[in-house]
Amino acid sequence: MKLLSRTRAPALQDRLTWQAASLLLAYPDEQRTARLDTVDDLVSYVGGSAAGLLRATAAALRANDPIQAEIDYVETFDLRRRSTMYLTYWTAGDTRNRGSQMLAFAAAYREAGVEPPCGEAPDHLPVVLEFAAIVDPVAGRRLLVDHRVPIDVLREALAQANSPYTHAVAAVCETLPAATDSDVRRAQRLAQAGPPTESVGLQPFTLTVPPRRATGGQ
Repeated sequence: MKLLSRTRAPALQDRLTWQAASLLLAYPDEQRTARLDTVDDLVSYVGGSAAGLLRATAAALRANDPIQAEIDYVETFDLRRRSTMYLTYWTAGDTRNRGSQMLAFAAAYREAGVEPPCGEAPDHLPVVLEFAAIVDPVAGRRLLVDHRVPIDVLREALAQANSPYTHAVAAVCETLPAATDSDVRRAQRLAQAGPPTESVGLQPFTLTVPPRRATGGQ
């Protein structure tokens, strides 16, 4: 029984971290205070450095004026491409491949028995985190691990901007396998050069699940 507990505990801790991070990275609408209260409850069951990181973001967001919180969020995630939370932007950029990668996220959701959300793109980090936390932790972890480099690029961009959201993304990184040297080099190259681009023959891709905000970091 002790061995069983040890093998299950990390998975539960990861799911709690993912759910808390998803709530912290959500747009600060009128439900912001309720989400922060839920985060406090979730984090009370999280141990290690992830708990401190999540609390740091929660405390900063709670101290911020609601109107200023919305302004900060838009400036951070919608107006700065380097800190976009659309994961396929960094793996496919403005190329045809982004469409197929979007569909891969949607397919993973459907294979787990749920429809992609109707108000946001399926590769949006808070969406992926919530899927991993409450729907299918195995498939969700796979999506997060496969996109570890974009998550690292996001964390570094937020850190350079001195954003309180840095800590929530860092907490997510704590739940993933350690980045390899090649991961680190790739993240550095992406941060310096930007995402892939394709200027000739690119056809517009109509998302099955369009982003909630048309200017959302794309």
